[in-house]
Amino acid sequence: MERIVENHYNRRMSKTSFDPNSVASEDSGIFGLPFGPEDAAIHLIPVPWEPTVSYGGGTSRGPELILNASKQVDLFDLETGKAYEAGYYMEPISAEILELNDRTKAKAQQLIESQDFTNEEILREVNDAGARLNRWLYEKTRALLAKDKIVGVIGGDHSSPLGAIQAIHEKYDGEFGVLHVDAHADLRKAYEGFTWSHASIMYNLMTSVHPPNKLVQVGIRDFCEEEFDFIHQQKNVCTYFDLQLKRRMIEGESWKNLCIEIVSHLPDKVYVSFDIDGLDPTLCPNTGTPVPGGLNFEQALSLIRAIHESRRKIVGFDLNEVSGGPAREEWNGNVGARLLYKLCGWTAITNELYKVEAKLL
Repeated sequence: MERIVENHYNRRMSKTSFDPNSVASEDSGIFGLPFGPEDAAIHLIPVPWEPTVSYGGGTSRGPELILNASKQVDLFDLETGKAYEAGYYMEPISAEILELNDRTKAKAQQLIESQDFTNEEILREVNDAGARLNRWLYEKTRALLAKDKIVGVIGGDHSSPLGAIQAIHEKYDGEFGVLHVDAHADLRKAYEGFTWSHASIMYNLMTSVHPPNKLVQVGIRDFCEEEFDFIHQQKNVCTYFDLQLKRRMIEGESWKNLCIEIVSHLPDKVYVSFDIDGLDPTLCPNTGTPVPGGLNFEQALSLIRAIHESRRKIVGFDLNEVSGGPAREEWNGNVGARLLYKLCGWTAITNELYKVEAKLL
């Protein structure tokens, strides 16, 4: 398969005169790459969605910020080499979903600002819009999976990828686990009355009729008592609270060994759900709900790499909560784009679409 991908890629480069060492052209795709929907093995679906944001806003601009910043990313990588040869393609941002987001957010914010969550008409409208988004993304993901494409979702708030995870669950008959990096547990039931809240995605996932085999959470440091109880009541939920991880490192344990332990709880197939506020907030100052603590960039990359080193396969992923605020929004897009590049690279490698050269790190 590797040789076929490489030959196909070379034909594409010859046609477009693509130079991976040069400046990205204006009409290029994500990361300045020349791939179209048929050429690419990894499809990125942008979801400009944030109706239920409860603190800072702007995450619906995440896909746009990441796309703009991605063309500054150098393609050759010390860890993943030229994994981009497998092909990454980001679909156009849906005007339909953006319009639905804007209209629904205006309604939801009426309730959030007033703190009056008794208006059943508005709650129903917001919840119906969330269900509509889930169906839209489920159908898109399902169609791509049927073509043997790998799907990554770019949010949007963290409620964005649920439909994609449902389609992946269907494809693999539930035989996969979710590695969830986040500052928040996202295990609240219908937070503020919104069924499809950004604070409820993991609750919705793990209480569905057919949940994944395992949910492993990393970096969690902001949660309510109800979520804490839920974690300890569920045998298929394993949470590494940020405070516990930091204490173990202070006491002498290495991050490498902690990564090995974390990944060991996951089955062979892994879906990565990455909320950027799982990182230290200096790396994502404009994200909607930043929390002190979290992973530094290298720790996050080591955790993703540990999936590959354990011989597990990444079957899909999402990156959420990259947000444009009043200042330094280009920094948030830059960090998001580079994290996305690593997610794409390790996904390609774990699916044997590219083989890492021994001389690389």
